[in-house]
Amino acid sequence: MARPLRPSGIPSPLARYSHGLEVGAGKRLVAVSGQLGIRPDGTVPADATEQARLCFANIAAILAEAGMTIADVIRLNAYVTAPEHMRAYMDARDEAVGDPPPASTLVIISGLARPEFKVEIEAIAAAD
Repeated sequence: MARPLRPSGIPSPLARYSHGLEVGAGKRLVAVSGQLGIRPDGTVPADATEQARLCFANIAAILAEAGMTIADVIRLNAYVTAPEHMRAYMDARDEAVGDPPPASTLVIISGLARPEFKVEIEAIAAAD
């Protein structure tokens, strides 16, 4: 398990994430490319919350191929295309991740690969 890093003298995280996580020696790492909210049939829901949930489902499926789960995620980078999509991402993240929450960055950007995409999430996981 990763050890959360909570230094005194800096502000607490602004949401449910860890400032940092320490991973012990000998852990396997998996880097997951940015995942988009696309259903298996190729359709894209209009709702940012559903897109974010699909992103996490895709991440979980990729990690399962390596014998890992979302609980092994130590780092998330997320991109949303408008401030109003931040809450959708954060709610989906909080549903998906356990404790300690991963280190996380959320960036508002002007667009993704196609205009219907509102959320993209990449991850790094570590496990024995």
